[in-house]
Amino acid sequence: MTDMAQGTGLATVDHHTSDAAMRRLKRRYAAERRFKYYGIGAICIGLGMLAILLISIGGRAIPALTQNYLALQIEIPPEPLVASSDHNYMPFVENELMTLFPEAVGDFQAQQQITSLIPFGAANVIGEILVLDHTVLGDRVEAQLPLVDPAQAFLNGETDRLTPEADRGLTDEQIDALERLRDEGLIVQQDGQFVLDITVEVPVYEVINQTNFQSLANQALYRLFPDVEGRARSGLRAIISPGAGFELRRLILDDPGVIGTTISLEVPLSDEFDQLAKGAVDRDLPEDQRRVDDAQIGYFDSLEEAGLVSSQFNTNFFSSADSRQPELAGIWGALVGSFYTLVVTLALSFPIGVGAAIYLEEFAPKNRLTDIIEVNINNLAAVPSIVFGLLGLAVFIQFFGVPRSAPLVGGMVLALMTLPTIIIASRAALKAVPPSIREAALGMGASKLQSVTHHVLPLAMPGILTGTIIGMAQALGETAPLLMVGMVAFITSTPEGLTSPATVLPVQIYIWSDAPERGFVAKTSLAIMTLLAFLICMNAVAVWLRKRFERRW
Repeated sequence: MTDMAQGTGLATVDHHTSDAAMRRLKRRYAAERRFKYYGIGAICIGLGMLAILLISIGGRAIPALTQNYLALQIEIPPEPLVASSDHNYMPFVENELMTLFPEAVGDFQAQQQITSLIPFGAANVIGEILVLDHTVLGDRVEAQLPLVDPAQAFLNGETDRLTPEADRGLTDEQIDALERLRDEGLIVQQDGQFVLDITVEVPVYEVINQTNFQSLANQALYRLFPDVEGRARSGLRAIISPGAGFELRRLILDDPGVIGTTISLEVPLSDEFDQLAKGAVDRDLPEDQRRVDDAQIGYFDSLEEAGLVSSQFNTNFFSSADSRQPELAGIWGALVGSFYTLVVTLALSFPIGVGAAIYLEEFAPKNRLTDIIEVNINNLAAVPSIVFGLLGLAVFIQFFGVPRSAPLVGGMVLALMTLPTIIIASRAALKAVPPSIREAALGMGASKLQSVTHHVLPLAMPGILTGTIIGMAQALGETAPLLMVGMVAFITSTPEGLTSPATVLPVQIYIWSDAPERGFVAKTSLAIMTLLAFLICMNAVAVWLRKRFERRW
């Protein structure tokens, strides 16, 4: 009886326990399924947002992949220079003087003091030479340029260094320049006065300025519409980009033999008509609500019907630097600036960051000082990036005198910002190496340094490289710290070195996003897609390096 009761009791307890366990098991499975669905939903929402971002930006970027051109037959006269005595040839003399005083290059005040030794208008003698002989274009001409009266008085001995500066009219720097020119035999006496005997290079592309080149392209356009005259021509010449003169000048520089001939040249359309060719202009809008009038649309339609308008892949976007004209602007200068900046960033942050991580993780004693250092490193990783820009402005530029708006100072600022990321990632990678590796190396007679460099560091290198590339990718996308060190400047040339004025791709995007021209909208989107492509490539390299160098134990 007792056994039966006990058996029944046990069965009852087991039955109730089994029902409760099943209910708990069902709730646990349901919670796991919900958690799984939540995760899948979060991933789908994230991918959806990413797709919306890429589609919206990519859709706006597509028009920037093409550029419309107008084919023109341009007549280049055999003597493109119309020289006159009132032409400003002083820049040629200034360029030659800077070759004699290379230390003054980049110092505006020093340049001004040297060039002010020659009176205004004295360089017009070069124009008089060119009027008589056009064959000296692209060559060097010899000219005797008079000096200013205070310089004449000094060279005549009427004043000297002991004369008060207000009386002699020359600064000490100008006297040094005069004596240097006299010692080199470049100052001679002619007709009772001292002159600067100098040979000056007169390049063709400097004598013919942009306006002359642009007028040649405009004349070719006028010949296509001989009935359009007077003020109506202003609407006609608005069809081609103001940068057509640059294209023509580049062609003449590459092949001077085209002077005196008629050439075929495809010049870019201006921004308004490029938008018209791409269908971005609503022709049904009233005339006062669009930037092109009905007459201009008629001119453009005639050119299209004649087959003179063509759409081509916009290689200029990837091969040119920035420009005020959206049809001429490109990202090559910003890409080169980003490359130089990242080279400086990597060269400074990687060895310092990895070295600091190795010391703190493997060699530093555990005391209050190292605890403070670790806390500060973790805090620096959360400091806003613009603070590093302010630090670079105050220390690197104002105190050490590093050139402003240069990849050197930009890379130094980004290196400071990237250091905490590299140190934290490197320490985590070193900590992930099993202690048995260190103990085995030490047990075989290796020193502490040998065990770290020969065994621990190679095993931790995949994680270190991954953290470094992620830090570099973060640096590539930074804008705020670079704005503080002047890399927001409008740069129309490709930087030639670490100290040349430059900008970077994120700053280029920032500048374009604020531009009023409609053509910069598409170019901004295409530049964003280019930046995203670089970031994806850098992260893909990080994954590949981890797979390539990863070792299992």
